[in-house]
Parts: sequence; C-alpha cells; structure tokens
Amino acid sequence: MANHKSSEKRIRQTEARRLRNRYYAKTARNAVRNLRKMTNKAEAEAKYPEVEAMLDRLASKNAISKNKAANLKSKLAKFIAKLAA
Repeated sequence: MANHKSSEKRIRQTEARRLRNRYYAKTARNAVRNLRKMTNKAEAEAKYPEVEAMLDRLASKNAISKNKAANLKSKLAKFIAKLAA
C-alpha cells in the first residue's frame, strides 16, 4: 500500500492510463480485424487512412511500439493492394 500522497496519485494516474490505453488498443485491433475482413477494394481503401491514424496515435502515446504500428500498416497496405477491384 502506498505511504505517500504522491505515490497514491501516481497509482490513480497509472490505472486511468492503463484503462484508456486498453480501450484505444482494443478499438484499433477491432478496426484492423474489420479491415482485414473486407473484400471490396474501394471500401478498404476508404477505411485504411482511419485505421492508419489510429495506429499512429497509439504509437505516439506508447500504447504500442512504433515498429508494431509500422508493421501493421505495411501488412494492411499489402492486403489492400492484393484485393481485386
């Protein structure tokens, strides 16, 4: 148990950040999953910038690493390029 006021505050902040990061990471994972399910190239191309922005936002806030965001974006771009028009 925390003995200092500052450490109690730090615990509260950490918990709030953890929950926020978890929510945004889960939302981004679902967006990636939904994009991978798409079969229409036009729809996928329209949705891609939105998903890309989500991943960049997570990486900038260190919820996921920059490399993971880059790898996901690259794989999604390749997936969209392979889709039949």
